Amino acid sequence: MAGIAATVVLAALAIYIVFQRRLTPVEKERRRRVFVNRGNRTIEGVITEAGEDLIHFQYELRGVMYFASQDVTALRTLLPPHPDRLIGAVSVKYDPRNPANSIVICEDWSGLTVKRESQDAIVE
Repeated sequence: MAGIAATVVLAALAIYIVFQRRLTPVEKERRRRVFVNRGNRTIEGVITEAGEDLIHFQYELRGVMYFASQDVTALRTLLPPHPDRLIGAVSVKYDPRNPANSIVICEDWSGLTVKRESQDAIVE
């Protein structure tokens, strides 16, 4: 009887741990950005299209042209009020083991070259 009770408790604990560790898509994307930012590999690229939620960019690395996009929904406060101002040159951070895994902005770094308007001044 004690063995059955112990098994039930362990099974309940395992189920609890599995469901607690399930990450939301927003958290997965935040962790990806942090991981790529830590890689410290940067290359020049071009933003080809920018909207409020998505930035499309391209860059060339070792003769291969990469076309990528980044969901910036969670980073809107770091972007200028008019996303079309972002089109042009940009610095891109990428994962050296998977160069297609790249970002142009995260919580701690920005490769954007456009000036962002604040309330009273213009800041880089």
